[in-house]
Amino acid sequence: MNYHTLFIGGGINNLVAAALLAKKGKSVLVVERTDQLGGCIRSEELEGCTIDTLSTAYPLFVTAPAFELLKADLAAEGVEFIASTTPTATVMSDKQFSIVTTDREKNCTTFNALHPGDGDNFRAQIAVIEQNAPLLFALLGQELQTRSMGKLLLKTVWKKGLKASLDLLGVLLPSVRNDFPNHFRSKQLQALWAPWILHVGMAPESPFSATMAKIVAFTLELVGLPLVKGGSYKIVEAFKNIIEKNGGKCLLNTHIEKVLTDRNKAIGARSKVGQVFQSTHVVASVTPNQLYNMLLKDPYLILKTVKSQTENYKYGMGNMQIHLVLKEKPKWFDEALSTVTYTHFSDGIDAVSKAVNQAKRQILPDQPTICVAQPTAVDPSRATANKHVLWIQLPECPNYPKGDAAAQLNDLCQGTWTEELNNAYAERVLGILALYVENIKTACIHKKVISPKALSELNINLKHGDPYGGACDLDQYLLWRPLHSVKNHETPVKNLYHSGASTHPGPGLSGGSGFLVAQQLMKK
Repeated sequence: MNYHTLFIGGGINNLVAAALLAKKGKSVLVVERTDQLGGCIRSEELEGCTIDTLSTAYPLFVTAPAFELLKADLAAEGVEFIASTTPTATVMSDKQFSIVTTDREKNCTTFNALHPGDGDNFRAQIAVIEQNAPLLFALLGQELQTRSMGKLLLKTVWKKGLKASLDLLGVLLPSVRNDFPNHFRSKQLQALWAPWILHVGMAPESPFSATMAKIVAFTLELVGLPLVKGGSYKIVEAFKNIIEKNGGKCLLNTHIEKVLTDRNKAIGARSKVGQVFQSTHVVASVTPNQLYNMLLKDPYLILKTVKSQTENYKYGMGNMQIHLVLKEKPKWFDEALSTVTYTHFSDGIDAVSKAVNQAKRQILPDQPTICVAQPTAVDPSRATANKHVLWIQLPECPNYPKGDAAAQLNDLCQGTWTEELNNAYAERVLGILALYVENIKTACIHKKVISPKALSELNINLKHGDPYGGACDLDQYLLWRPLHSVKNHETPVKNLYHSGASTHPGPGLSGGSGFLVAQQLMKK
């Protein structure tokens, strides 16, 4: 059979694109190398409880254009998103903390109480995002190298004037480090938002990071941190059903080895065991290294600039996941934190910056930023017999640990994540959390640790344990993601498209790149 589109990889971006095309009557085939679809969306059972192995909240998806188009289909398949009114908080080492709600006025009152004027300044900073939403969300949700984007930018300059447009650029480009202290005086409010830039692959010194943090704040106030009721895997099952009910097909345990071409045009792909799949278009949700070093093996098809930039493509820090099943409710030092979806433990900008710096130098941070999610506080259906689940993420981990900033685990840091090091570092993290959740160790009946090395083995796209498809520094972001020499989601090979977190708009599980590729293919 000659498919309209062959999708290599079964992550959210390809699932979104395949579902949209299948609904339009196009024949699609999704080929996944592992035994399950979903990429970074998967769930499993531990002690009778459902845990989300990797990602767990989807605010960027429920606010994305792809969701609007597929919302009714997903609901028909039983997908329900639920969120608490207290999406996030940050606890500092001295136990001071602040909580965000989905109520703007309440947040402003809370922040003004932290420091006079901070709530008003927060309102003003979010207003900047709202006032420039058409431009910002176009930049983050549309193809950038298009006539329509050029017209939007020219219209913006024409309407605002050149000086005001340049001033706006100056407002949007600063880092968290340079921007936050100008607006937020309380250390609690700075600490509240600083860790969130880690979830978009940035650091406090990254250009544009202040704007991204404010976009996150705007989004969390708008929709909270939505979880899929019953477990994230339900959305993957729903996508599969939508694709198949509309005539598409999903194939598991099939490792695509090569994209087949004819005169610089993609015509299908071949699996590792010799299966040939013919198609008019091919969409690969992979890293640049996989695409240009593995799937395209004919050197004549790849421009020298593309090859060079691929070799220099940078990946970000590693990530560790710790999953706990507790036999009783977590006992927080303050009950107000018991309903918060994501709680960060951090002392703010300097602390995040220090941990990032240590991790990038392949050193275990002595005071890492810790993110604790409480899925069962939002969705009790995920646990039985009064059990509770804690989902813990450490976004600042060395890819190949060579030392320990706390000088406790140096002997175990030999350039790789061993089981002994995994458990020792996880225990240190749980020791920190025990200062704030008194029964986190005594009530624990099951612990699962997933190191950066294990992440890279679990999903080939999580290279070096980086869950974001590559560093999101400005030279690998927006217009320049993934490479300077390629246009939008196109490649040097005709009818071959590149999707996934390594491509625009980057990480976040919004399905954004899949939506953009599908739009382009539907036009054809």
